[in-house]
Amino acid sequence: MESVKTVERIEECCQEPVLQAPLDELRAERLADAFRVVADSARLRILSLIASKDPEESWVGELTEALGLSQPTVSHHLRVLLEAGLIEREPRGNRTYYSLACDQLDLLRNSLAPKKEPAGR
Repeated sequence: MESVKTVERIEECCQEPVLQAPLDELRAERLADAFRVVADSARLRILSLIASKDPEESWVGELTEALGLSQPTVSHHLRVLLEAGLIEREPRGNRTYYSLACDQLDLLRNSLAPKKEPAGR
């Protein structure tokens, strides 16, 4: 199984769009770490599966079945997404439900927003 280092939470490294000003080395590394979290097909599928549910939440058993992966593998990917702040969890009875952390996903997506042209151009 791959080794993913713990990344800084998304909201802490994506406050300003990348294309607005030059990045310093530390911020570039933090953003690269954040994008590595979602640069995995299983984690992208997990985000997609959670987003497609009504309500937008899933538990490990549903994800394991939909992904065709083992429960430990799905749990690993959920932990990585959780540590990055891209999903949230809520224990209910003997299950834990996962939902998207939309604010953090928006920050990550918006970090690649193009530079805004001045008005009148």
